Amino acid sequence: MENPVIILGASGLGRVAVDIFQSNDIMVYCLLDDDPSLHGKEIGAVAIVGTTDNEEYLRIIGEKCEAFVATDDNRLRKSLVKMLAEKRKKMPVNAIHKQAFIEPSASIGHGNLIAMQAAVGSAVQIGNHCIIHAGAIIDYEAVISDFVQIGAGSVVNSKVTIKEGAFIGSGVTIVSGVTIGKKARIGAGSVVIADVADGETVFGVPAKKV
Repeated sequence: MENPVIILGASGLGRVAVDIFQSNDIMVYCLLDDDPSLHGKEIGAVAIVGTTDNEEYLRIIGEKCEAFVATDDNRLRKSLVKMLAEKRKKMPVNAIHKQAFIEPSASIGHGNLIAMQAAVGSAVQIGNHCIIHAGAIIDYEAVISDFVQIGAGSVVNSKVTIKEGAFIGSGVTIVSGVTIGKKARIGAGSVVIADVADGETVFGVPAKKV
């Protein structure tokens, strides 16, 4: 990537995104955030300069800069992605830490964050705008849909399907072949041995509906 990046979101995930881009020697031009108390501050020597609807900075996205959306709130994430598509005709770039491992046969969409020491196996399919936290493992032929979040240290075994908007907590294990439904939520530390329905929340070892 030749162009610098503007990051939308300067909270915890924004800090992670700054570290990821800087780990790859990619310049972060600035950060935008809707919390006025953050304006004027810096993260990794990068200034937080205004809100996410600041036209002065948005207008250079697609011309001189790329964009990345750094929030784990899916509603806000979708809103910002839609704004970038409509106003700038741009999709956010991927933020992939240089210490993440991705097999060449894996396919990855746009706007994903893949943190340090995450591992993505052979023929894995990852959609758009997902968050794969540090140390997560996604084994071969798993399919991850859009706007999925997978917590730190979780293990998604082979041929698992995770549908759009699902949330997988930290330290979760999902056994091979299981399907996690749309907007389902898996509590931290759970072991999932059976399919989880759309919108369902499960927790425990083995995971059961809450």
